Amino acid sequence: MKILAIESSCDDTAAAVVEDGRKILSSIVASQISDHKKFGGVVPEIASRLHAECIGAVTEAAMRKAALDYDMLDAVAVTFAPGLIGSLLVGVNFAKGISMAASLPLVPVHHLRSHIAANYITHPDLEPPFLALVVSGGHSHLVAVDDYTVFRVLGRTRDDAAGEALDKAARAMGLAYPGGANLDVLAKDGNPHAFSFPHPQVDGSPLDFSFSGLKTAVVNLLHHAQQKGETLDAKDLGASYIWAVTDCLLKNTRTALEQTGFSKLVVAGGVSANSVLRRRLQELCAKNGVELYLPSLNLCGDNAAMVGAQGYYELKKGNIANLSLNATASLSIDYN
Repeated sequence: MKILAIESSCDDTAAAVVEDGRKILSSIVASQISDHKKFGGVVPEIASRLHAECIGAVTEAAMRKAALDYDMLDAVAVTFAPGLIGSLLVGVNFAKGISMAASLPLVPVHHLRSHIAANYITHPDLEPPFLALVVSGGHSHLVAVDDYTVFRVLGRTRDDAAGEALDKAARAMGLAYPGGANLDVLAKDGNPHAFSFPHPQVDGSPLDFSFSGLKTAVVNLLHHAQQKGETLDAKDLGASYIWAVTDCLLKNTRTALEQTGFSKLVVAGGVSANSVLRRRLQELCAKNGVELYLPSLNLCGDNAAMVGAQGYYELKKGNIANLSLNATASLSIDYN
């Protein structure tokens, strides 16, 4: 079964063709990093305008690379939630046009579900049930994946996501966008125990996350040093901050594994590319006899191949939309 997939939830315009939810026939991503870099972050209006400018060319490139005509496809899948509403609308409306013109089923795909599904491509033997840790710029979730389309949220952030906390700290330190990735590179040789940061917890909800206090702590530390005319070691500061963020992620993940008894941990989202998080999760899982599944680095960020992977299982479940499908800026992963 061959599915054309389209992703435009934030600042990457992507199209891919995926076969049977596991095999990439083509994957094209048009990045907007250079356009948003000057602003230090994604500007929603610019993002949606750029999506509109290139989505046609990106989709045609994906079809050419897959060496397929539209009548050889079985469906078109598209990210419809959550994300920047203007960006989502570009992809949804484009997919609806293809669905109508080519008489293809239209499959709506949740962005976080597709991030988890990136692991089905990297690990063809992976099957639910398992525990998923979803960490990105806008989301930090612990999710029980009982089946390919059955999800239960066990814990989520109460304020900032882990990726946002990393990005904001990087920006406060003067690093260019994308901050989290650049902070990871900077901190590679730093001392992770040079600075002490708080480890926020949510009373009564041991699986929920909170990162706003961490973000405030590093900003205050930088401001106080500046007022005193002091210079902080950037590598040590970055390494210590990343260590604190990953500490919070690991603590809750360990608790979730103990409470649920899952023997498989799947990691997903842009922050799953962070080198410290990957290393520490490998150590955690090896110590506790848990199988760890990490997406390949090229599938950690937003892409359409992961949309095609999840779209395959949504289609098999019968989750097909009509042309009234609309984009949704916010929607929980466990929606029905």
